[in-house]
Parts: sequence; C-alpha cells; structure tokens
Amino acid sequence: MTILVGYVPSPPGEAALRAAIEQARLRDEGVLVLNTSRGDAYVDPRLAGEPDLDRVVRELVAAGVPHEVRQLVRGRDAAEEIVELATTTDVSMVVIGVRHRTPVGKLIMGSTAQEILLRAPCPVLAVKAD
Repeated sequence: MTILVGYVPSPPGEAALRAAIEQARLRDEGVLVLNTSRGDAYVDPRLAGEPDLDRVVRELVAAGVPHEVRQLVRGRDAAEEIVELATTTDVSMVVIGVRHRTPVGKLIMGSTAQEILLRAPCPVLAVKAD
C-alpha cells in the first residue's frame, strides 16, 4: 500500500510531505507525491518547479522511503486528481496540508480539502503548517 500526499510548494504542502513520510515509516509503506495544476494560468504557485520536486525527492531518499513523484496538468482541480488517484491506486491514506480560511473564503472559493475529505475512499490526514 501507499501513502498519497497532495503536495504544493508552500508551508502546508511541506507539512503534508513531512507527515506522509512519518506515516510511511510507521506503516512500512511507500509515498506517492502528487503535484497538480489545472494549467489555466501563466503562473500557478501550486505547481512545483523542478527545484521544488528535486528537493522533495532528496527528502524522500534521505528518509529511506520508497517513493514516486507525479506532476499532472490536465485541466482538473486538485481534489478531482487526488480522489481519482486514491480510488484507482492501492492507497491506504491520503495526506493533505490545510490552511485557515474564513467562512466567506470557503463559500466563494470552495474547499479542496473539504472535497477530498468527503470523497476520498480511504482515511485522510489533514495537517497544518508549523
């Protein structure tokens, strides 16, 4: 089985990666890192650059955790990609980073974390940045 982590190059994304590594060690499982973007903007801060992904791989290698890193740009939102991958892959847990949002912010923008929590076919661990 595998721990799936939704990764973005941000403090919540880094917290999710650390938590996924910790869970993988505890469960003796691998980690599947997913970074995704709709690809509908010239600059998307959620899309990890090559230096970010290289650093993620170095961290996973240093932790001694079997891993795979995928980056998808297919016009779909992150929740869709994560739920689909969790459904079609042998995933034991999804790990996501969360940040504080106001109720109005959630109403206007929706909540990726909420959609993942409600639709994922396995347990979801939501972590906050330090």
